[in-house]
Amino acid sequence: MGFFGKGGPAQAAAAEGGDNKDNEEEKSDGEPLSRQMSESSTVYATDQEEDDEFASKLQLGPQTTLKEQLEKDKDDESLRRWKEQLLGNVDVNNVTEVLEPEVKIISLSIVSPGREDIVLPIPENGNPKGLWFTLKEGSPYRLKFTFVVSNNIVSGFKYTNTVWKTGVKVDSAKEMLGTFSPQAEPYTHEMPEETTPSGLFARGQYSAKSRFVDDDNKCYLEINYTFDIKKDWA
Repeated sequence: MGFFGKGGPAQAAAAEGGDNKDNEEEKSDGEPLSRQMSESSTVYATDQEEDDEFASKLQLGPQTTLKEQLEKDKDDESLRRWKEQLLGNVDVNNVTEVLEPEVKIISLSIVSPGREDIVLPIPENGNPKGLWFTLKEGSPYRLKFTFVVSNNIVSGFKYTNTVWKTGVKVDSAKEMLGTFSPQAEPYTHEMPEETTPSGLFARGQYSAKSRFVDDDNKCYLEINYTFDIKKDWA
């Protein structure tokens, strides 16, 4: 899942088409329809409330440091091998006693066959100024990113993405990435390939919010941005 999940393209077209139909109905009654784009902060806040409500229902066990996890059940051979496999190249002699894991997203890019990757700059405040990128309608693409995990194991690491068009939510998707141990080398992940929607109603500007969170609902990066779908690449 990238910027559109399953059903996203169809929903985008349906949403825009529905708006046009509403316009015609309003105009037929002699009253013009005045519809403004919803304020992004309001839209994002609503989605954040849904995430927080979901997280509040989860009952998670106590978090422990990586050092404590290594010491626990060390006499259990099967658990020891499982931990070694999970931790991979971690130097067990230099692990810290920091409780909270840290994940830093190093790069984000859009990969499309036959084209150079579109490398997306990641602003420090998570809010790119202006249009972040443009996609060509009906084109296959993947979202690719690299990240580094430090301090402790991050569990249930996932990517969420919500897309709006003219203030209407047209897609919401979550991709579970997995559990990752701290290591110096960055991890690289590519989302499954998707195809951008096409047609008159699909073209235009979208607003979106992407988040990288773990199973404690700790957010490591949130990006609020806008992008275009056009007849051709920018």
